[in-house]
Amino acid sequence: MRKKIAAGNWKMNKNYGEAIELASSITNAQVPEDVTVILGVPYIYLKEINEIAKANPNVFVSAQNVHQKENGAYTGEISAPMLKSIDVPYVIIGHSERREYNCETPEILKEKVRIALDNGLDVIFCCGEPLEIRKKNEHESYVKDQIEKSLAGLGDEDMKRITVAYEPIWAIGTGETASPAQAQAMHKAIRDYLKELFGEKIAEETAILYGGSVKPSNAVEIFGQEDVDGGLVGGASMKTDSFLDIIKSF
Repeated sequence: MRKKIAAGNWKMNKNYGEAIELASSITNAQVPEDVTVILGVPYIYLKEINEIAKANPNVFVSAQNVHQKENGAYTGEISAPMLKSIDVPYVIIGHSERREYNCETPEILKEKVRIALDNGLDVIFCCGEPLEIRKKNEHESYVKDQIEKSLAGLGDEDMKRITVAYEPIWAIGTGETASPAQAQAMHKAIRDYLKELFGEKIAEETAILYGGSVKPSNAVEIFGQEDVDGGLVGGASMKTDSFLDIIKSF
């Protein structure tokens, strides 16, 4: 049985008071026992919100990024050992915004995945195609290439700590819409490719999340697809009521 996961990515949002209030509201709510809730919060709130989340066995925090080196002269960066030292359980790696705005290559992401796993962090690995790739009908090969270049070579124990998040970049803020059927098709293609790389058992056990503008109005239908195991949620995760509605949509 794969995990059901509702992960929220707050990105660069929320001041301190707002962040604590939101995290407390989610943690204190009635969360279904079979759903794992992950709060992807800005670095400066991680330690405190991690302590808040411990009050609910189904709620966890995630860093939104990590540097690929253990330490060194990398001003402004945060290392995996730093995250480990404050008991952070998850880290998001390879988000489309990091790939685009920070020029993160598959090779860099491969290093990040390795160092995160070596320091006991579970990884939410993001992949997905932009609009021009989707229009050329090259989306499956594009995403497979992202996965191959950053995850191929990992062992079975490593893969047990990987969650894949599929981001249809073409359907986020473009006016285009991704249907539940399109989400399922890509999730199945990703799972089939994981079978090629790691075998059927690992592929069937790996949770694959949908990261294409999940909201309460579409979560039930999207999460009902066979190969969709939850969502990596942006805007709707930053409001208590809407995120709780999504959490309860499985």
